[in-house]
Amino acid sequence: MSQADSTGVPVLALKGVNKSFGAVRALRDVSLELFPGEAHALAGENGAGKSTLIKTLAGVHRPDAGQVLLDGEPVVFHGPADARDVGIAVIYQEPTLFPDLSIAENIFMGRQPRRGLGRIDHKAVRSATAALMGRLGVALDPDRPARGLSIADQQIVEIAKALSFDARVLIMDEPTAALTGSETARLFSVVEALRAEGAAVLFISHRLEEIFRLCQRVTTLRDGRWVASEPLAGLTEDDLVRRMVGRDLDELYPKQDTRVGETALSVHRLTREGVFRDVSFEVRRGEIVALAGLVGAGRTEVAQAVFGVDRADAGEVRVAGTPLRPGSPNAAMAAGLALVPEDRRQRGLVMEMSIERNIGLTGLDRISGGGLVKRALERGRATDWATRLQLKYGRLSDHVGVLSGGNQQKVVLAKWLATDPAVLIVDEPTRGIDVGTKAEVHRLLSSLAAEGLAVLMISSDLPEVLGMADRVLVMHEGRMVAEIPRAEATEESVMAAATGRTGKGRAAA
Repeated sequence: MSQADSTGVPVLALKGVNKSFGAVRALRDVSLELFPGEAHALAGENGAGKSTLIKTLAGVHRPDAGQVLLDGEPVVFHGPADARDVGIAVIYQEPTLFPDLSIAENIFMGRQPRRGLGRIDHKAVRSATAALMGRLGVALDPDRPARGLSIADQQIVEIAKALSFDARVLIMDEPTAALTGSETARLFSVVEALRAEGAAVLFISHRLEEIFRLCQRVTTLRDGRWVASEPLAGLTEDDLVRRMVGRDLDELYPKQDTRVGETALSVHRLTREGVFRDVSFEVRRGEIVALAGLVGAGRTEVAQAVFGVDRADAGEVRVAGTPLRPGSPNAAMAAGLALVPEDRRQRGLVMEMSIERNIGLTGLDRISGGGLVKRALERGRATDWATRLQLKYGRLSDHVGVLSGGNQQKVVLAKWLATDPAVLIVDEPTRGIDVGTKAEVHRLLSSLAAEGLAVLMISSDLPEVLGMADRVLVMHEGRMVAEIPRAEATEESVMAAATGRTGKGRAAA
């Protein structure tokens, strides 16, 4: 396998780059070198400048000062097409597919092979797409519409689109955020194959274990400034975290001891045909219960049925002992349930609305009168929660889309915590957010439980599950297969249950 030759000429580099947006200095004298055959990590908290750096390399932004170098020579990209034409492909964190077009049409949009009279050669498009899917080891039908694809499958299509350009440089922004362990392993195999062919890979992930597993070097940014570019060999995760946040991170999983009270949420034999069946569990006041399992096990679907987003075919949900009317989110909210969804951009926020309006959406009855929203009440509510959750923002009237991923997640939490719930259901609460903000979210969940809130946390992050949960409920293929107390929960016991093998812990009723 080819190895990076850091003594040669980098295929792509930044030298002393500065970039500002109004009064905001996004990049300050940042340098970066990507060598052929190298997987290079880009680390930093949300807001550190990673997205701006990526878009500068991709031709979306032009630097205010400094240079972009291609094969050692200065180059100016007038747009993304210029960067793409020289072999720079970007896989962004959020898929950008045309929902009504097929997978094949999305991959080859604007560059379809032609037959006589300029007609599109659909057979060639499908064949090329099938070859790309085969290279990725994925069984996706090229003719399948993009609408309805899971986030994981959308990400695979984006990866295939990037590979179709025969890229010399592949920039991957959180590509594994919605992938299962097997899908991530497959992706890493593809990256290794690209490295062996001499491609340079810039890899961005908040999962530090992935950085150490895949990459040879790392560049760290903090507050828009370059901190270090160094080999990963010899570094520890603690070293990297210290460079990212500028301080020692005292505790990533600050779990407080709490006093467990009465049952707040009771789910009995909940069933949705073809999705999950006979799911039963309880969550008591003051405890954090984790719902673990592989992607596709039915965890999110159970949460949505409990909250009434989807209607269950059988079973019962009780809140504080009172049966909950099924299939009604309004009834769930009135009973004291709150649901923070997995996909914050699509289901948690209205991206076209302001920060304050998003926070106020769940309490319009409290901040309106005569059919009109009272702006002073709305602003006061938003200000209060922005302060309590240490939200980083410019103005509360700004669109929520300008916030970093971690701060968007805080807005979703604020929106639901403002309802003063008795039960908080959080689905992948720290997906795609940086290590510093992750610790803040964990600290918030722990303090809420200490105040008597019942928390049901769905997470694919095993360290998060083990670090935060009082009990771990494990699902496998739509069934609850194990309940593991905190003292007995290990990565081995949880994964054994999640994969259908016998592991430690009690079998679930």
